[in-house]
Amino acid sequence: MPKDFTYRFCFGPWNISEGQDPYGPPVRPPATFDWKLGQLKRLGFDAMMFHDDDAVPDIDKKSERQIRTEAKELRKRLDGEGIAAEMVAPRLWFAPQTMDGGYTSNDPKHRRYSLERSLRSIDIAKILGTDILVLWLAREGTYIRESKNGRRSVDLLVEAFDAMLAHDKKVRLAIEPKPNEPMDHAYLPTIGHALAIAQLTRDPDRVGCLIESAHAILAGLDPADEIDFAMAFGKLWSLHLNDQNGLKFDQDKPFGSNNLRVAFNQVRALERNGYGKNGEFVCFDVHPFRTTKVEHWVAHLDNSRRTFLRLVEKARAFDEKRLRQLIADRDYQALDQMVIEHLLGR
Repeated sequence: MPKDFTYRFCFGPWNISEGQDPYGPPVRPPATFDWKLGQLKRLGFDAMMFHDDDAVPDIDKKSERQIRTEAKELRKRLDGEGIAAEMVAPRLWFAPQTMDGGYTSNDPKHRRYSLERSLRSIDIAKILGTDILVLWLAREGTYIRESKNGRRSVDLLVEAFDAMLAHDKKVRLAIEPKPNEPMDHAYLPTIGHALAIAQLTRDPDRVGCLIESAHAILAGLDPADEIDFAMAFGKLWSLHLNDQNGLKFDQDKPFGSNNLRVAFNQVRALERNGYGKNGEFVCFDVHPFRTTKVEHWVAHLDNSRRTFLRLVEKARAFDEKRLRQLIADRDYQALDQMVIEHLLGR
């Protein structure tokens, strides 16, 4: 990546969360969308990610005409603030119709609901000026494997993807893999699965992926390797940088807060592959700790961006000539220490 290249950043409204978890209620009062939009600009971010019901609240209760009208009003506001819409994602996992999966549900009525809502999300994305529909397949899996036929589920996913691709000739589907949670086992747990199923669709060129650091770690993988793999196919269209402490629940920690070296290698992978040169954004899918006070509410977003930019400096200052020498000599002990001392500031 050229030394003078400047990244563009984004986050989503859900990243300013109230602190509710499975074991306790919210600990911070709800913030208005207007306030969140203001924080985005104040912190120097360039775009916002949207779920369909972030863009159009109570979407299931509104007509197609109402949905389009509200999406156009939001587009006008974003244009006025100089903020881009990075992507739109159908928030299917909240709907009661998707408790047994959306596109792979055993109930055809629920599969139809999931597809129709996804098509509305595509319409919203087009109005907001983005061609990326992110699909986090949260409940496309099982609690017990006997409840679904895995081959049939793949066919149902391809059927749904094909319907979305046919609905809009320019939309790109970015699959966001995750191996588990909320389901016990997900059908598309890794980037390899996402890129493989793309080949079964009617237009594989328009089916790519979104990588989330924590999801890769939950799969026991290195996020930098996932980035390299996706970009080898030209299919990394969006990115959720965050951090994770081991193979447990999805923590969405600030970027680099737990695995600084892993974060450094993600930045190096983005740099060597030219991520961002085609207009892609660096997005942070991070949440404040539950203990965070209201007055510190957006520090996790600012900190993630600051850490990323510092690691960009570190990546661009890394002694690549010395790296190649140590690799040629197979002196990986020296290479290991070189990385450590570089990150420590020596």
